[in-house]
Amino acid sequence: MCSIYEHCSLYLQRSKYVIMKNKEIQEQRMRDYFIQACKDLLKGEGLRSVSVRSVADRAGYSFATMYNYFRDINDLLFLCVSDFQNECNEFVAERVNKLPKGEARFRKAVQVYVEFFVEYPGVFELFFMARKGDLGNRENILAVINNSLKTATIDEWNYCIKQGEMTRTEVNNKLSLLQSWATGVLIHYINRMQPESYDEFIKAIKKEIKQIIQSGQA
Repeated sequence: MCSIYEHCSLYLQRSKYVIMKNKEIQEQRMRDYFIQACKDLLKGEGLRSVSVRSVADRAGYSFATMYNYFRDINDLLFLCVSDFQNECNEFVAERVNKLPKGEARFRKAVQVYVEFFVEYPGVFELFFMARKGDLGNRENILAVINNSLKTATIDEWNYCIKQGEMTRTEVNNKLSLLQSWATGVLIHYINRMQPESYDEFIKAIKKEIKQIIQSGQA
């Protein structure tokens, strides 16, 4: 049988564990408030609207409180970029998952990837218009952004490689071309309204995606 001392010791250990877990939950809740506030600003007003003060005001706390949970604004931006990338991945997956796997589905995934940024121009600005210095020269943020299309379409191009439809080298070359192409078409459409209608835009990008993906294939 356990002594009273052992019972007390066990009770204290459990109490410490509960207190620590509650503290972790509270800290994560506070972090989530700031992350969501930053994401809302990015989606609604763009990167230029984001500062320590604006995020803190949006979250309903002082900027001093924010520093209890993040080293600086770039720590927060990294988490927002990662969240937006996850949203983009889900956006693509939900819209292609009923199509047969293969090259046609790969093409559709690239199209939907572009559509995501048309729907969220604030996220487009963050991923395609921000300069390296705007993101604090953080390599972790740049890595997420620079691999954005590759990440969002990974299931599709991996399947094409496994089925022998394309080699890994071919896929890497096409993804590199597509990432640069996506930047250009999004800038022209979102910033300059070229082409003028969304239907024309979709028609044009479908044709161009097909040309890029099928280029060099027998």
